[in-house]
Amino acid sequence: MSSTPFATPVDGQLRLLTKVARMYHERGIRQSEIAAALSISQAKVSRLLKRAETAGIVRTIVTVAPGVHAELEERLEAGYGLAEAVIVDVEPDADEAELLAAIGAGAAGYLEASLSGTDRIGVSSWSRSVLAMTDRMRPLPTRGATEVVQLLGGTGAPEAQSHSHRLLSSLARMLGADPIYVQAPGIVADPAVRDSLLKDPSMQETMRHWESLTMTIMGIGSIEPSDVLSTSGNAFADDERAQLLAEGAVGDICHHVLRIDGSAVTGEIDDRVIAIPVDKLLRIPRRVGIAGGERKLDAIRGAIAGGWVTALVTDLHTAERLAETI
Repeated sequence: MSSTPFATPVDGQLRLLTKVARMYHERGIRQSEIAAALSISQAKVSRLLKRAETAGIVRTIVTVAPGVHAELEERLEAGYGLAEAVIVDVEPDADEAELLAAIGAGAAGYLEASLSGTDRIGVSSWSRSVLAMTDRMRPLPTRGATEVVQLLGGTGAPEAQSHSHRLLSSLARMLGADPIYVQAPGIVADPAVRDSLLKDPSMQETMRHWESLTMTIMGIGSIEPSDVLSTSGNAFADDERAQLLAEGAVGDICHHVLRIDGSAVTGEIDDRVIAIPVDKLLRIPRRVGIAGGERKLDAIRGAIAGGWVTALVTDLHTAERLAETI
């Protein structure tokens, strides 16, 4: 007796399964209309469609859209324990401005699609990547978050401070959220000054907001500061960077400096930073890092290795380099 790949040997049943499947999946006819056309109940139509899947008449095929790198994203997620990896296309010869624009657009799309409406979001103040994301966002039709809170000091030289304030105020406006600023610089002269500023009532209020954050959006910085950070008065001095490099530093998140193995570089320099403490940062459920490019590769590796980020938005070339060491 010849065998058949289908569960039922009744030709009439196979014909009905096939007919219903084609009407629903290929012609787009609603189940209620199929039931009326074939003089059967809608419940039976639903059962037939399920049987068509079991019998192999209907098979689901996911066609990956151009520009979506699903397999590579899944490889990074599995290999590094990331909840999500978002990879954007960038031309191989793109300059830094083009790289920022592409990563910013990818991060904007990711954020717009993933907000719950009740999120309380922490934001790093001096990140060009986060600013690029904000500049490419559109106002949401419904509230995307309740508040956005600076994660580190946002005051500095007047010509650069507008970057920090524009980032937070623009993002809050796009999401329909309340902005919460840190009215202090990111780096101060010594730990005693930092401790004194942290006692200020406005800082105490901001620190209370840090306790209830549900997600963060953060740039991953290299040891060499960007132009905007250099002119803000919130960058480490040359001799301090030399000291940090001697201790194995490869980058920073919210001015907390990290090594390639993910460990934090602690000491007097870190004690002068006004930012969310590392232990509180790492307790926030969703921590989205946005960065790409060759000069940030080691910093990204450190951020992933230390669990500083649970999600990463980066460019294709950087993602491929990260995948080489899985």
